[in-house]
Amino acid sequence: MILEKGTRLVMIGDSITDCGREREAIPAGWGSYGDGYVNLVNACLGGLTPEKQIMVINRGNSGNRITDLKARWEADVMEMKPDWVSIMVGINDVWRHFDGVVRQDVQVDIGTFEQIYEELIQQTLPKVKGMIIMSPFMIEANKDDPMCKMMNEYAQAAKKMAAKYNLIFVDVQARFNTFLEHLSSFELAADRVHPNTKGHMIIAKAFLDSIGFEW
Repeated sequence: MILEKGTRLVMIGDSITDCGREREAIPAGWGSYGDGYVNLVNACLGGLTPEKQIMVINRGNSGNRITDLKARWEADVMEMKPDWVSIMVGINDVWRHFDGVVRQDVQVDIGTFEQIYEELIQQTLPKVKGMIIMSPFMIEANKDDPMCKMMNEYAQAAKKMAAKYNLIFVDVQARFNTFLEHLSSFELAADRVHPNTKGHMIIAKAFLDSIGFEW
């Protein structure tokens, strides 16, 4: 596994990362992990590799887009002094194009998404051991669905940034697509976006495989 003993891992993103974490809890304290994939990643790292003494910090905020991550990056990432940083963002950047029209939300287009993503990587990479880029996703079997098609564009932008800077890329969408070859999306999420525990296990497994975790 690429995470060394004593690693401090900050995992940042939107509601998929947040998953009800307690804001007032100290980093890596009780209640600070939420009940999603970050909690499962921490359980595996802490329970199955206790000798590693890895510190996992959840910095997901529900509803966030990449513009929100930029605004809180210094406080929620850099001030945590991470060794490794994982990012999962893009779901809301896409979703607001579909549910924020009546609210007249200012949209994050694909160019802005890619530009800010690169800025965050450039700002962070010289100060950490590594970064992990996790693709945004939709739990939707119909690839012609308009929101699904747009999500794929944003996922490809994230993949492009990972390749450009030689970062680990976790293709979460591919893992969900494999599941959808066998069962309906309703087995994982009612709204095609927020997974249940089974869905979060898929994300956690994809992340842990990417860092060479030995099961």
